[in-house]
Amino acid sequence: MKRALAIALAVLSFTATNLLAAATQPASPPKDVSALLAPIVQKHDVPGMAAAVVQNGETVAVGVAGVRTRGKADRIAAADRFHIGSDTKAITAMLCGILVDEGKLKWDQTLGQTFPELKKNMDPQYQAVTLEQLLTHRSGAPGDLTKDELWGKLWQHKGTPTSARRLLLTGVTSKPPEAPPGTKYIYSNAGVSIAGHMAERVTGKPWEDLVRERIFRPLGMTTAGFGAPGTPARNDQPRGHKADGSPVEPGPAADNPVAIGPAGIVHCSIGDWAKFAAANLPSAKTKLVKPETLEKLHTPHPPGAGEPKYAMGWIISDNQPWAGGPALTHAGSNTMWYAVAWLAPKKDFAVVVACNQANAEACNDAVLALIADHFKSER
Repeated sequence: MKRALAIALAVLSFTATNLLAAATQPASPPKDVSALLAPIVQKHDVPGMAAAVVQNGETVAVGVAGVRTRGKADRIAAADRFHIGSDTKAITAMLCGILVDEGKLKWDQTLGQTFPELKKNMDPQYQAVTLEQLLTHRSGAPGDLTKDELWGKLWQHKGTPTSARRLLLTGVTSKPPEAPPGTKYIYSNAGVSIAGHMAERVTGKPWEDLVRERIFRPLGMTTAGFGAPGTPARNDQPRGHKADGSPVEPGPAADNPVAIGPAGIVHCSIGDWAKFAAANLPSAKTKLVKPETLEKLHTPHPPGAGEPKYAMGWIISDNQPWAGGPALTHAGSNTMWYAVAWLAPKKDFAVVVACNQANAEACNDAVLALIADHFKSER
């Protein structure tokens, strides 16, 4: 009996030791796909590029190529930060989903309900605009803010980012919408930024703080921030580049005004952006919202003739054989950077690519190369 007990204890000890060792073993490092990106950088004559692939909740491939700044020797590193432009919209939509789950917001909550003190100066049609309509570009909010003096006022605004978004809200809603709310798809940075301002109103916190607390920190996105990355006069991060190839130093002229921050001013490393992509897949290690809320975020509004199938920060593409079903995608650019994401929920797969010059063709070539490489290795 004593001998049997001793053997059992030895087995248990051996098993526990090996389980502990397995648990403390570092995960396999992601595959280096830099060699796939280098010829694409050369072909399209862009300064640099970064990319990552996600499978089953893990980043399985990362690659970088090129330089931080055209004309300088510093190579892009995997931890370098890229501006992701309008891919920020999915982050703002996720934030709103979190607040819906917490009971602080509702999808059908209106601007009139959220900002009752502004109703007397708000066009009556805007009073009934809902959070969902803002996030799906069906609020009637304008697609172009440069048509009148409002865009200039947003650039000149010296207050806090939250007060800038208040100015955006009052400036937009004091005039009639471009189309009756709910009737037409109009891609609008203003609309998504107003949705971000709704999150600010119901929580009493700036959108930037909310995104840090509710998304960046839980996902471990330690490199994420806002605006053009880097320090002026130091080549410490990639620079955005104009169409003529000239670099732009970090500062106000290197990005859009903070008023439209919720629609497009996030920057982060490619690895951190991959973490957000993973949070949108079925096997997400960190689930930011309830499953039904994630499904809501990914469900498009029924499109009209010629309109995209737009969900909340995602366009749904039904014609991607590699995805095994509908794919989610979005691109972003502030004219000096370009970023694109493709997600295949049916295959628990995602690829994200960013470039420090606005070149959609280069990023799309990288997406195709990474998809082909990944699924070739899966066979």
